[in-house]
Amino acid sequence: MITNSKRHVRSSRSERAPKKSPQNKRSSASTRITRQPGATPFDAVVNAFAADPKVTPPGKGKGFGSRALKVNGKIFAMMSSRAEFVVKLPSARAAELVAAGRANYFDAGRGKAMKEWAVITGGERLWISLAEEACAFVAKAD
Repeated sequence: MITNSKRHVRSSRSERAPKKSPQNKRSSASTRITRQPGATPFDAVVNAFAADPKVTPPGKGKGFGSRALKVNGKIFAMMSSRAEFVVKLPSARAAELVAAGRANYFDAGRGKAMKEWAVITGGERLWISLAEEACAFVAKAD
């Protein structure tokens, strides 16, 4: 009796197509924002400012400002201790976002809302553009 059986043969690494090296891969960063596994939405905001020499990325410490982007040494966007995305904008712009239901005024825990600081509640898709607005506002105020 003759049987037909298929044998699975694994090829060695040298017989397979070579892996693409990182420099051969095209970057899609210029056309869209993608998150790496384990990255947060705030990481995408930080990456958006990576090439700007006036912007300082967040530090490694704890406390107010440790998870903040700064321009000329001043905070313009940050993640609060309550994991909220916060930006500094002109008070009229912050009021507009609050009225539209896309933000709340930021309270640093002292019971008083800060009129130029907005906690963005309208979705992560707004974060980079609002961070850009905040960066321009804070840089101009310097």
